[in-house]
Amino acid sequence: MFAVVTPEKIHLPPGTVMKFPGTWQDYQALVQQLGDRQIPRIKYRPGEILLMSPLPVHGRQAHIIAMVAMVLLDCLGREYEAFTPITMDLPEVRGIEPDYCFYIDNWAAIAGKDRIAWGVEPPPDLAIEVDVTSYTDVNDYLPYRVPEVWLFKQNRLRIYCLEGEGYIETSISRFFPNFNISELVLECYQMSRDRNTSVAIRELRRKVEMENY
Repeated sequence: MFAVVTPEKIHLPPGTVMKFPGTWQDYQALVQQLGDRQIPRIKYRPGEILLMSPLPVHGRQAHIIAMVAMVLLDCLGREYEAFTPITMDLPEVRGIEPDYCFYIDNWAAIAGKDRIAWGVEPPPDLAIEVDVTSYTDVNDYLPYRVPEVWLFKQNRLRIYCLEGEGYIETSISRFFPNFNISELVLECYQMSRDRNTSVAIRELRRKVEMENY
């Protein structure tokens, strides 16, 4: 089936990415048209709009990675808030939709809130993105000053930490310095494919508890 983007209808077959010139006002109009629909995903960069319809594997990978973060946070006794889906928009600057985002150090600042004022309240401490279709750029998070971004691409987790005015790739998460996050994610994802997601998460929890208690 062909992709359709008109003022009356938006439809993208799974795996499709569309990029076209657009203003902030065009982006806002498309967001309003999509309403509560989670598909397609929409992103704004200055002068450019991107639409993406994820494949099923996209959601599965995002869920696994988010669950890894939750298991580790629970193991460490950390309080947090997590959001998915969520739209982060800075007028005329960026509009993005991370697969998952976590407030860890700043959870209390947004606890109980139904809306977040981007640019006023703290950004998420951790954003998670799965890139199956070359839709994601870690620098999309730079205007928000998100401290850490996890990007899963080609079956590998890349960790990016904000340093000064840019992101650097690192092997260590600032929130989980004693864990090999990339290895844990890959193990869980492989087990979810060999067995299922519930088994993968139970095994991760058991492994983490045995190694840390």
